[in-house]
Amino acid sequence: MATADERAADHVARVKAGTEIFKASVRGILVERCLSCHGGEFPEGEFNLATREGLLKGGDKGVAVVPGKSAESRLFRMINHTEKPHMPYDEDQLPADQIAAIRQWIDLEAPYDQPLVDGDVELTDWTERTIDEDARRFWAFQPLANVQPPKVADDGWCRNDIDHFVLATQQQHKLQPNGTADRRTLIRRAYFGLIGLPPEPDELQRLMQDEASDWYDRMVDGLLDSPHFGERWARHWLDIARFAESHGFEQDYNRDFAYHYRDFVIKAFNSDMPYDQFVKWQLAGDEFAPDDPLALMATGFLGAGVFPTQLTEKEFEPARYDELDDMVSTMGTAMLGMTIGCARCHDHKFDPIPAADYYHLISTFGSTIRSNVEIDLAPDETRLALEKWQTDRRPLAAALSNFEQNQLPERFEAWLASDATKQQPSVANAEWSVLHISEMKSAGGATLTVQPDDSILATGTNPDFDTYTFTAETQLTDLRSLRLEALAHESMKRGGPGRADNGNMGLGTISVTAEPLSGDVKPVNVRLINPRATFEQNDSNLSIAASIDDKPKTGWAVDPQFGRDHAAAFEFAKPVGFDEGTRLTITLKFDVNDRHNIGRVRLSVSHSATPPALDAGSQPQAIAELALLAASGGRPANEAQQQKFLRSYRTLDPEWKVLSQRLARHDQAKPVPKLTTVMVSSEGVKPIPHHADGRGFPHFYKETFFLKRGDATQKVRTAEPGFLQVLTAADASQNRWNETPPDGCQTSYRRRNLANWMTDTDSGAGHLLARVIVNRLWQHHIGRGLVSTSNDFGKQGELPSHPELLDWLATRLIVEGWHLKPIHRLILQSATYRQSTDFDQQRSKVDPENRFLWRRKPKRLEAEVIRDSMLAVGHQLDRTQFGPGTLNEGQKRRSIYFMIKRSGLIPMMQIFDSPEPLASVGERPSTTIASQALMFMNSSHVRSYAGGFAQQVSASTNLVDQVYLRGLARLPTDEERASAELFLKSQSASYMTDGKTPVDGDRLALTDLCQTIFCLNEFVFVD
Repeated sequence: MATADERAADHVARVKAGTEIFKASVRGILVERCLSCHGGEFPEGEFNLATREGLLKGGDKGVAVVPGKSAESRLFRMINHTEKPHMPYDEDQLPADQIAAIRQWIDLEAPYDQPLVDGDVELTDWTERTIDEDARRFWAFQPLANVQPPKVADDGWCRNDIDHFVLATQQQHKLQPNGTADRRTLIRRAYFGLIGLPPEPDELQRLMQDEASDWYDRMVDGLLDSPHFGERWARHWLDIARFAESHGFEQDYNRDFAYHYRDFVIKAFNSDMPYDQFVKWQLAGDEFAPDDPLALMATGFLGAGVFPTQLTEKEFEPARYDELDDMVSTMGTAMLGMTIGCARCHDHKFDPIPAADYYHLISTFGSTIRSNVEIDLAPDETRLALEKWQTDRRPLAAALSNFEQNQLPERFEAWLASDATKQQPSVANAEWSVLHISEMKSAGGATLTVQPDDSILATGTNPDFDTYTFTAETQLTDLRSLRLEALAHESMKRGGPGRADNGNMGLGTISVTAEPLSGDVKPVNVRLINPRATFEQNDSNLSIAASIDDKPKTGWAVDPQFGRDHAAAFEFAKPVGFDEGTRLTITLKFDVNDRHNIGRVRLSVSHSATPPALDAGSQPQAIAELALLAASGGRPANEAQQQKFLRSYRTLDPEWKVLSQRLARHDQAKPVPKLTTVMVSSEGVKPIPHHADGRGFPHFYKETFFLKRGDATQKVRTAEPGFLQVLTAADASQNRWNETPPDGCQTSYRRRNLANWMTDTDSGAGHLLARVIVNRLWQHHIGRGLVSTSNDFGKQGELPSHPELLDWLATRLIVEGWHLKPIHRLILQSATYRQSTDFDQQRSKVDPENRFLWRRKPKRLEAEVIRDSMLAVGHQLDRTQFGPGTLNEGQKRRSIYFMIKRSGLIPMMQIFDSPEPLASVGERPSTTIASQALMFMNSSHVRSYAGGFAQQVSASTNLVDQVYLRGLARLPTDEERASAELFLKSQSASYMTDGKTPVDGDRLALTDLCQTIFCLNEFVFVD
């Protein structure tokens, strides 16, 4: 028998050997395959093997490991698949060499060299782990298979290649498909499937009588081209995008301009925008096509999620990480069918998504925020109008320029030599005299340039707050007033006259000093009084009076009169002017609002305290200097003075006036873009304000960090942008997708890089992107996806029922240039889609869930289609497209134009399972509850729809037939007709009053019959 010392020495040797095995292999196995579930704060089954103490403690089922005895250890038996539940859960059994290593390690006392996770200081290696190649072998992460339609026996049922895949699977299970549904059923099925509206009776009759062999294909093409196609299919995508028009949570403030994203989706589907572009624009439309309004609207996808607007300072960062999580999680489920958000606190428990990959993704959106920006929604129309305006302007400008260069100097000389000079206005009668600015300065660094009309144009830098200082010299005396013109110019947003993003300005303070040119007297302040303006934004804090009230944050503004010339005038409290000449210094301070500096200024003085002409650019200008020159009989001393006096003289020349006014009238008619406010998600833009702003909420943080357990208070290190390893080719570098932003770009191009990776079918995620979208099309047309879990293609999702067909459709999508309409057409043309709904007991036993598609299952219409159909059959449907929605349930537009307010959803929509827009919904449930029937019977809206329906058929000689034809797209059976006629007679009699039938008794009875049609299953189900 071994002594105690020998036993101790043996134990030490065993532990040493076990530790070596642990470091060499077991540690990696436990981290890779076990720790995501059995680690952290809340381990599965309360079994935490992150430390040896946790390993030995076991979980809620008792001890899991007996050191030195692998055969008695439940952990070993479960990984060896000799005891259930088998581990790793829902994954393949560990390789034999790994099982052997764990067995040997347990037999050698199951030692640890250190804990698997260092939970105190920094993120551990497992968070940055590289996934192994086995993880890529899962079907969804594989490249698209190059498959061909299988050959099948007795293929007479097949109409296209889709059917070969379907029939091959059916034959493997000894199933036979149903035959083709009748024509009326196919018409109704296609109409509801593609445009979400019933066929009109005349359309139905035409299609029923069409004897051409291609009648069906032409019908499908017509529906795909319908403007209502986009409205139907946009609703499917909006469910996935969790689209809503309010922030959510307690206050649930509206996002008044979010509806543009909905309009983008409709327009994209109607135009058959390539799906890869559709995806790119939703992630980074502002970076791919910054001048395209649809591309900017598309970015509303990122900002459609909920966001709390009442936050304390402690909640700022967690709320921002929640917002980033919403962006990445929705992107993952909507576009890739992957539950990426599950990797926020730890490596994904089922799919090969390390937590590090998650943080690389959210850092991509680190500086992306919601913003309301003004966009020209018709840029092509504006461009064409401007081109025409410019074309028409050229000859007018050329005529004026030619006159000034070739005729004006001679006419000036002739004028000087004539008696006309003696008849010119005297200095005392001058209206306005433009000041010729000799010195100018922008404290904020703007470039100030004198223009031919003596205005000063500001270009270049536009600081938040600026001060302009202008100096002019004049020989005029007895000056009584000053005019400031704020002039429009094409270089400014919306034409100005301000340099703000909306064209506005904010003159906070104007001040004037005067001094003699001799310099004998110090500059004196000129007090300005009695201000007036051609237009002011209001009569208080944004008025012209506010520019001389000594309050810097109040001042003259002109919203909404952008793209126009404006003018303001001030009286001098005392006359200004020195005999030897006067130097005037005018200072304009812009501190009312950020970047609200005037873009084009012109200054004038007058001898009159209140000159009659105030309008900006008013003519004629009485030129006092010219009057003095003429009166003295002098001549310009040099070329500079010659040009100065020419500019003054031309305002007196009648021919110059005609040419100048003709050009001025044309310039005033310059087309101005009609700007519309749109909610976008971008970078470097002004955020949408909310209540947390007052507490200092930054809207985004400059850096995104890896977080332990997803906790914003436990930052580890900065996370840089990156992609999912499992969807990236092993030999691909991230630089493959990265682009450098152009000079002056205000965005980082991180989202553009992500979109490049997302749509790359060779080395990026493009193969899965294609699989997911064709599966969604199949789901909505057939009733069940080839992958029934359309938002989860991962290991927790269902395996595809027809994997080869799925890859074949995805490949076809890519070959078709990512256009979706050819895939729609292909599905609708298949015999699989055109099957009848006939039920067969024997085949049902083989395939009770119809996974192999041996029949068409009846499908209930969605809430929106049910309501739209009730409106349509009564010709009450307002088919106006796009624009703001409404919460008024009585509105008659299509239901997609209801405003989606998270705290005020439309009851009729909710009763029929319209989802709450909190997270991506890939497939709506279809419940049957009593309130649905009660709504049809008691809703005032349904009653009004029935009244419209009755009005449409009331003039018919065959009421019952028309009711059935409009409501159900078929004629009644003889039994139904007789029953309905009896119903009308009895209902009309029930409205008897005092033995006399009221005038509207028949109408009310007919309304009752129409409402009864709405209550039928046949009205809300499509076979």
